[in-house]
Amino acid sequence: MRYDIRLTIDYIYESPAAGARQILHVMPLAIEGRQRLIAGSLQIEPKPAMRQDRLDFFGNALTELAFTEPHSDITIVLKARVEVSGSAAPRAPSPDLPGLARALDAHTDLGPRSPLHFLAPSPYAEPVRDIAHWARTHLQPGAQVADIVERLGLALHREMRFDAEATTVSTPPAEAFASRHGVCQDFTHIMIIALRSLGIPAGYVSGYLRTLPPPGRERLEGADAMHAWVSAWCGPETGWVEYDPTNALFPRDGHIVAAYGRDYADLAPVRGAMRIAGGQTTDQFVDVIPVEEPVA
Repeated sequence: MRYDIRLTIDYIYESPAAGARQILHVMPLAIEGRQRLIAGSLQIEPKPAMRQDRLDFFGNALTELAFTEPHSDITIVLKARVEVSGSAAPRAPSPDLPGLARALDAHTDLGPRSPLHFLAPSPYAEPVRDIAHWARTHLQPGAQVADIVERLGLALHREMRFDAEATTVSTPPAEAFASRHGVCQDFTHIMIIALRSLGIPAGYVSGYLRTLPPPGRERLEGADAMHAWVSAWCGPETGWVEYDPTNALFPRDGHIVAAYGRDYADLAPVRGAMRIAGGQTTDQFVDVIPVEEPVA
């Protein structure tokens, strides 16, 4: 399935900013066997004094910007065409938890996608006792790791309510879990904490959802903005498996990956600092539209 993606982010300041630096993680990834980036462009207004496009440690496309002239707004426009052809569901048997622990003990690779980077606490995914207890209550003896991932994701989906007004980007996962209300970021961080508490390496995936569903399918929560879901390492044979707890499913061809990281801190769509007096408003618009493929 091919898609045209258009993301627009507008920042409007109450008073002109004297300068700013921004880091962007918005360009879709190229993933062998699953996702192909056919074309992509990133336009910034006003034109920054410095722009550097590179890859971060995890292999994500990163754009670094610096503004040195006064400006009262910034507009970021991403346009991309991607082809998605694979699923992130498990394709091979996975071990149980003791088997996973043995596999991790034997793992020596420290490359960007090494599961060893995704076990320890991270800035947005610190341990939470109540979440760890909740995770243990959903364990079944001898269960395969991939089944545990799905079971926890389904349970979280049943118990949490998607509520765009309940939390902000800075709401701690413990607070969102206690209220059982939140958005995709909250669902994702809670599930990451739960999986890591069981010794399962887990990370954060940011990306895009198809805006309008195919006929006969329900519209997915989170399709109006950049979305987030979970990636979990399920052993050397199964590898990385992804799960979307907000929508209770393994990502299919309607999920488009932009970046992988330990949590939101590694791959926030826009992160930076500015010199400004006063506040700002932010608007974000996303469209992910299927493209009719030419008939051979």
